[in-house]
Amino acid sequence: MAVVGRDAEEPHRPENGFVSSEATALPRLLPLVDGSVLPFLGGFGRYQKQLIALTWVPALFIGFSQFSDYFLLAQPGNACLHTAASSSNWTSSFSLNVTNTSSTPVPIGHSEPPGALNGTGSGQSQCPCTRGPLELHSGLSENVVTKWKLVCDSAWKVHIAKFSLLVGSIFGYLVMGILADWLGRHPVLIISLLFMLVFGLTVAFSINVTMFSTLRFFEGFCMAGITLSLYVMRIELCLPDRRFSMTMVASFVALGGQLLMPGLATLCRDWQVLQVVIICPFVLMLSYIWVFPESLRWLLSTQQYHRSKVQIYHIAEKNKVDTALDSNGILSELERELQKTPKRTCIIKMVGTRNMWKNMVVLCVNSLTGYGIHHCFARSMMDPEGNETTMFHNFYADYYTMAGIAVASCVALCPAVGIMGRRGGLLMFMIITALASLLQLGLLNLIGKYSLRHDIVLRDTLNKKFSVAFSVIGMFSSHAVSSLSIFFCAEITPTVIRGGGLGLVLASAGFGMLTAPIMELHNQKGYFLHHVIFACCTLICIICILLLPEARGQPLPESLADGESYTRQPLLPPKRPGEQHLLLTRSETRDYSRVHDTPVHQVAAAAIAASVPVSNSEVGISDGSSVAANGVKSS
Repeated sequence: MAVVGRDAEEPHRPENGFVSSEATALPRLLPLVDGSVLPFLGGFGRYQKQLIALTWVPALFIGFSQFSDYFLLAQPGNACLHTAASSSNWTSSFSLNVTNTSSTPVPIGHSEPPGALNGTGSGQSQCPCTRGPLELHSGLSENVVTKWKLVCDSAWKVHIAKFSLLVGSIFGYLVMGILADWLGRHPVLIISLLFMLVFGLTVAFSINVTMFSTLRFFEGFCMAGITLSLYVMRIELCLPDRRFSMTMVASFVALGGQLLMPGLATLCRDWQVLQVVIICPFVLMLSYIWVFPESLRWLLSTQQYHRSKVQIYHIAEKNKVDTALDSNGILSELERELQKTPKRTCIIKMVGTRNMWKNMVVLCVNSLTGYGIHHCFARSMMDPEGNETTMFHNFYADYYTMAGIAVASCVALCPAVGIMGRRGGLLMFMIITALASLLQLGLLNLIGKYSLRHDIVLRDTLNKKFSVAFSVIGMFSSHAVSSLSIFFCAEITPTVIRGGGLGLVLASAGFGMLTAPIMELHNQKGYFLHHVIFACCTLICIICILLLPEARGQPLPESLADGESYTRQPLLPPKRPGEQHLLLTRSETRDYSRVHDTPVHQVAAAAIAASVPVSNSEVGISDGSSVAANGVKSS
């Protein structure tokens, strides 16, 4: 499962007997960051560990911000869960569910007291949730929904507010990814941080839902820049054997923010205070302007050797490395390369490659499918009417169930990737996701159609239990698919376009998450078709994953040529040590000595020999066509 070797590591084969001066030159060491530069600077030394720890701390704050919608936009317990088809006709044509103080749903069709629905008695309807205060069960005494009465006819504004954060994140991943490749990782981190503080704090002082949604868009845009730049810098600081473990620690820290969020909301009690508390810790990251350096790997890949020289000596000093003991000549090579001009690359150049764009498309589809079908499984845990969950009737129980599934997924991801590698682990979790989805869509319908026709209660009970079981398994595996797809992209994308490539995959994940508020906006109409489409996508992804290379233990690609050399290898190891996997290798030679013995050639040769002089028959095969033409004319 090893990746095909780099072009830089293979000697250049001369063609037509010509040997260029480049072939006799010594191999360059500066492009081999994982193989030469970082080991020279102490490998994964103390300074690198400190920088990695600095990338973990903001993950906690990002976790707070990412899951704040669960509290800022939580629906009150005594609000209408289904909107009417017509705002002036509250009849039996729609379902109205009102939750009392004991959280017991009122059955559909139950007769309410006089005036409960018709407050005036003249046929004019009055929504019950507009009478009296709205009750929240998410730890806050007031949030955005209760402050501006975003219920009933105004409930669609809540979904728009959810759109704003996700859409802002999608645009942020795309734009900031390109800027990270052009300007650098450090400038994108600082710019995103400064604007995050401005827009995030301004959200708390919104005067209406329109202002709130607009500011949340820019907050999501800036949060995407912080998330992407930290992810890339963390990957580029590590050696091959530490990349995955360091990334998973950051994932666990972000999940810690998700787990701590309910307690934080309970302490704050007000949504404005909660928003300020979530954003204020980002002020600590202002010290990153001076503490956190630019990525050395990116500086070397873009030929910014003057800045690279300063960075190398700084790292060597921090790791207490004696630069005089430069046996490989890295510093001397750096001095020779100082005259070169910087060279930056845009993600658009990936379109002209042969392998990289295919890998990128496969990972984008995997990320989109993982996050999209995750919502399908979460929705399957709900009651068919969409009133209550089938497992718990409590906000905190449901919230921590989702968080616990995510934690279990990350825990299972570590040994799976360690044993099977990136591609094997991704394939396994995608197969589990597909099986859970197909069984949920097919098996439950078969149970309801062909079995237990007379015992309706037992049939419904089995349907609910199977639905919950398959949903938990599907959410577990789909979360692993999404996380691993993002990490996989960061590993196989070259350094010169890693920001843009990772931005594409993260934006695809954002599109997958965007399906949740879209379905809620349409009142879950078309949910079954939505699930079927993503189930079909999982089957396509299973086939496409086999086209990906394996990056475990391999150095990160630095240039487009390095990234293009990452080619697919068989999933299983070879049966014999000397077995050749590739259909045609460079060293293979072909024998064309018997081409002239074909029947057509023999007939043509006989005709030529009978019609032309003997001297012409001795002409080589290259002049056979002209001799044949002369023979035809003479005949």
